[in-house]
Amino acid sequence: MDAPIPAQTIEPEPDLEPSSFPFATWGPWIAVGAAVTALIVGLVISLPVFAIAGGGEYDSLGWGARAAIQLCTAIGFLAVPFVLAKEFPGGIDWRQAAGRLGFHRFEVKTAAKWIGLGFVSYIAFALVFALIFGTPEQDDIAGELGPLWSQILLIVILAPLSEEVCFRGMLFGGFRTRFPLPVAALGAGLVFGLLHYSTGISAVPQLIVLGAIFAVVYEKTGSLWPAVIFHLINNAYALTALNS
Repeated sequence: MDAPIPAQTIEPEPDLEPSSFPFATWGPWIAVGAAVTALIVGLVISLPVFAIAGGGEYDSLGWGARAAIQLCTAIGFLAVPFVLAKEFPGGIDWRQAAGRLGFHRFEVKTAAKWIGLGFVSYIAFALVFALIFGTPEQDDIAGELGPLWSQILLIVILAPLSEEVCFRGMLFGGFRTRFPLPVAALGAGLVFGLLHYSTGISAVPQLIVLGAIFAVVYEKTGSLWPAVIFHLINNAYALTALNS
């Protein structure tokens, strides 16, 4: 009598394009590694800018070189998440990769509601924080980026898009596959806030909270677009205040 063939456990294939939140198909550690990689990629592709500008410290560069470096950073924040989303696991096109990063249709009323709640929550936190610890000081990086059109392109358009893709679509998305919303949102917000420490350490706590709020808006609307819009409005307001 033949020996029975042992049963084999068949591992389910990963969902190539999740239809519900979270849309990410990677975990927290891969997300962290990819975020670090995005920073490195931005730095590496900016090295020729330093070389062409004659080297030296960042503060000694002209506005054109500084703007080019900011552009390289945005490219890193966009390129790495899209490559990760397309290749982990592979077999999908770029449109599906965008879906993994949160680019979905959204309801305008729902987006307006959560952007409004997010704005009120952030203002309330900022007021309380300022009363307790004083008004945070932040360097005016806008003035380092040349004429107004360059500031708008880099600060109001490219920064919100690239940072939301990297820190909400990729990083928060990866965190959310393992952790509950509060933990994942604060974790991604922490990375986002610390990234901006060079512009003023006292502003980091507010930026951590703002990054967490962006993450909540992303999840509650089911689309990365409302978070991008919220981020754009915030940066446009800050730029207007600096230039007024």
